[in-house]
Amino acid sequence: MTETMALSGNCRTQPATKEQGSVLNSFPEVVELNVGGQVYYTRHSTLIGTPNSLLGKIFSSKKDPSNDLARDPKGRYFIDRDGFLFRYVLDYLRDKQVVLPDHFPEKGRLRKEAEYFQLPDLVKLLSPDDLKHSPDEYCHSDFEDGSQGSDLRPCPPPSLVPADRKSGFITVGYRGSCTMGRESQTDAKFRRVPRILICGRIALAKEVFGETLNESRDPDRTPDRYTSRFYLKFKHLERAFDMLSECGFQMVACNSSVTASFVNQHTEDKIWSSYTEYVFYPISVK
Repeated sequence: MTETMALSGNCRTQPATKEQGSVLNSFPEVVELNVGGQVYYTRHSTLIGTPNSLLGKIFSSKKDPSNDLARDPKGRYFIDRDGFLFRYVLDYLRDKQVVLPDHFPEKGRLRKEAEYFQLPDLVKLLSPDDLKHSPDEYCHSDFEDGSQGSDLRPCPPPSLVPADRKSGFITVGYRGSCTMGRESQTDAKFRRVPRILICGRIALAKEVFGETLNESRDPDRTPDRYTSRFYLKFKHLERAFDMLSECGFQMVACNSSVTASFVNQHTEDKIWSSYTEYVFYPISVK
């Protein structure tokens, strides 16, 4: 029953005829997959290398590729699962091991993907004994925020959280904009950074930024909760970076996006807007 349910999400259950089974008895050597909108290329031998897995059964040479498997508009084999996490599933199928980034936050969801694809050895790799009692596994998301993600879990009782716990990510974000004329960049009129946003666990943010933290947009939250609405009372990014550095944090990631729009229909001047985030993590925490 379990196997039938797993296959039904990605395959049509029309039985193959004997003629089809004899004529269509092979897949291409290189298989193109669409997993949740992400496109992957891999060898057919990789997909069937673990015969008892879901993919091993789906792409078995005994299957009729034209009749059993769902396709996207471009003819790729379609699997309705998490396209981002599938890269780690594919790594495991290739190497029988998986290497995750430091501080990987999606281990619980990846374990669910491994269960779906019927890879018990990968499930074991993602389920060490100490993971069962890890506070980080419980506090992966803020329950009261009403997130609709599938990895929703309430926080553990305080007795499970170490009193001296000071690990965690802090994200610093800001928006900036400028108006630029057509002639040259010398006409650019830059605006000041309006405010510096702080996201993370409230206790950790208060420990780093203290009285310089403005909590008016998200008041009355307990220290163990998370926020994305705090901002700093000053407007110098370098000062925020200095305060994080003094508390033992280092930058581990950053990203930025830029958009442009015309000021009005009577001019070719454009307003350029950007949003940038910097992610910090304490270097002393292993």
